[in-house]
Amino acid sequence: MAHETILIVEDDPAISRLLEVYLSNKGYTIYTASRGHEALEICQTTPPDLILLDVRLPDISGYDVGMALRATPDTQNIPIVVLTAFTERNDRMIAHHTVRADYFLGKPFDIEEVYWVVRNQLDEGRRRGQYHPVTNLPTGELVNDRLRELLASQGWTLALIRINGFESFTQFYGVMVGENVLKFTALLISDVVGRRGDMGDMVGQMIAGPYFVIVSTTERINAISRELTERFDADIPLHYDYHDRERGGLEMDSGDGQVRRFPLMSLSVGVLTTADGPFRDIRELTEVAEEILQHAKTGGGERRSAIVYGK
Repeated sequence: MAHETILIVEDDPAISRLLEVYLSNKGYTIYTASRGHEALEICQTTPPDLILLDVRLPDISGYDVGMALRATPDTQNIPIVVLTAFTERNDRMIAHHTVRADYFLGKPFDIEEVYWVVRNQLDEGRRRGQYHPVTNLPTGELVNDRLRELLASQGWTLALIRINGFESFTQFYGVMVGENVLKFTALLISDVVGRRGDMGDMVGQMIAGPYFVIVSTTERINAISRELTERFDADIPLHYDYHDRERGGLEMDSGDGQVRRFPLMSLSVGVLTTADGPFRDIRELTEVAEEILQHAKTGGGERRSAIVYGK
């Protein structure tokens, strides 16, 4: 618990200090922010393990902070405990359904209750961390444990898969529609691996970003990757509305009066084998896989996704 961090987003100095002192004495590392934009900056640079979030802030509302965090892959799974004097039913509905807050506490609060809510949410967060909250695929330490096994073995092949254009798609259509794309991709990968793979193969999802991982043999990975990219390219247009589908992507104002065009989402598949090693640790393994992905260029014509191999 000593290494777990909590961000307190509260503009009342007395309440902020009370929470900071009490929770730091319980062994947590505490960050504080009195404004919404300050909280978002902290989350971008050093994402906390949990956020205590007030609703009424001087610049933007706590609900806006929560929705911004849920819209960003690196912060979308951080547990959020809303702590507010607004306790009407509508406030709770917004907190749970719009912000997807993990818990709602009204003010005035019992400081010991806050502690037990924080503790329970962090415990639950660790349990949830074994499986991705959207796709329910193995993630976190379950994936890391399998990657560690690869380092001590031979004859394996790993495919790191990225959804290109996912961030702009989510920004345009919203988090919930983006989650549908993650679910679609997870089901597609599981279906292809289930038919072309083997019982010992693994499908997982990385914690941050629209990344998936498959562990199998070279022969099976090749067949899986080909079918996966073909089916993704064929079906992903259905997640766009008619006009965006017809124009082949999104058009968004970049903020400076210019319109930027984002093509339809595609997959990049980076394939890594034992021959690309040796690797000292799983961080080096994933970094090399990410470097391979950087060489994946979207193709022309009907095929947009790309498969790139290591050595």
